[in-house]
Amino acid sequence: MLRLAAASLAGTAIEFYDFFVYGTAAALVLGPLFFPTFSPLAGTLAAFATFGVGFVARPLGAVLFGHVGDRHGRRPVLVVSLLLTGASTVAVGCVPTYDTIGVAAPLLLLGLRFLQGLGLGGEWGGAVLLTAEHAPAGRRALWSSFPQVGPSVGFLLANGSVLALSAALTDAQFAQWGWRAPFWAAGVLALLGLWLRSSLPESPRFLEIDDHARVPLAELLRDHWRLVLLTGGALAVGYAVFYAVTTWSLAYATERLGVSRTVMLTCVMAAVVVKGALTPVMALLGDRHGRRPLCLAGCGAAALWMFPMVALLSTGEPLPMFLGFLGALIAFVTMFAVVAAYLPELYAPRVRCTGASVGYNLGGVLGGALTPVVATALAEHSGRVPWGVGAYLTGIALLSLGCFALLPETRPAPATAAAQPVTD
Repeated sequence: MLRLAAASLAGTAIEFYDFFVYGTAAALVLGPLFFPTFSPLAGTLAAFATFGVGFVARPLGAVLFGHVGDRHGRRPVLVVSLLLTGASTVAVGCVPTYDTIGVAAPLLLLGLRFLQGLGLGGEWGGAVLLTAEHAPAGRRALWSSFPQVGPSVGFLLANGSVLALSAALTDAQFAQWGWRAPFWAAGVLALLGLWLRSSLPESPRFLEIDDHARVPLAELLRDHWRLVLLTGGALAVGYAVFYAVTTWSLAYATERLGVSRTVMLTCVMAAVVVKGALTPVMALLGDRHGRRPLCLAGCGAAALWMFPMVALLSTGEPLPMFLGFLGALIAFVTMFAVVAAYLPELYAPRVRCTGASVGYNLGGVLGGALTPVVATALAEHSGRVPWGVGAYLTGIALLSLGCFALLPETRPAPATAAAQPVTD
């Protein structure tokens, strides 16, 4: 289990590094470089729009790789998705800017971001299922939380590299070539991930399935469509909160409040460190008290904290901003520490890879793709404190709270059986 969990953590860390480094670049430099004919606000919105394309692609990747995972095994998904995400990330670092090739530059950026999202859409389901389906039922949330630590590690790697380059280079050097270096590093990380995953065993639960779904997506939409919608809606708040903190706040504070890039990255990274450390702790609570209670508690905390968070952000002071981010990410991890066990337990084994992946990534479309764009537009028409952003995030939290309330508890459902279905 340690070997499996470590390989899953490393893989998700590498793939989320690829995804997050784009979000940081979109918040800090991509607008002026790829949309120079736009106003500063419009350039930021356009950069965030290309960021959102990755989320639109993720459910498609979930369908594609989920089909492979349900028909041919979880292990092949991990290899192909890592290769696709790594190659497209390296390519982003090689795209010439608008000044060099004109409108082809943002179009190339858009296409590569789509491929990034396609690969990441398959990664989560494969990594989580390979761990969850090997884990003992009484500790499934704990072992499944290791892949959930991966995004924190990937975020710290991505933002740490940008922070180091920001400190070492002038603004002109960073804009000219410095922002590209973290994308190039993705190639080395992808090779490391492939080496770690090359000898992983196939999931025993997959090997036990006698009758594999012929077309997993068709079966999922026919028999489990309501469950897919509920899981997507339930997870939307996690994405909205996370990307409000890690992407939108960077652009807002540096452009509107005049906070330095280094200070913002440091505040966000410090909060993410605490989030990563708390992930296995919350997972243990999920094994003891159930998945659904923690998800409801995290949603409720997010709904209560969004207005204080934007108020603390608007101070522009490091300590209040850090506390605002920390409260939001603690609410986030209370939910997302257990979803890696919760989602596989909700779906029948024959469609589990497709169902868990589509539900998880549908939440990304609902909560992650639009949040930086909507929050930027709302903040533009707000005063010193962007209360509209707080209202938007609170609304998403209440929506997710309602969805979680309609989902069943699954602990300690065995991995070989589906949880009780949601009744219409």
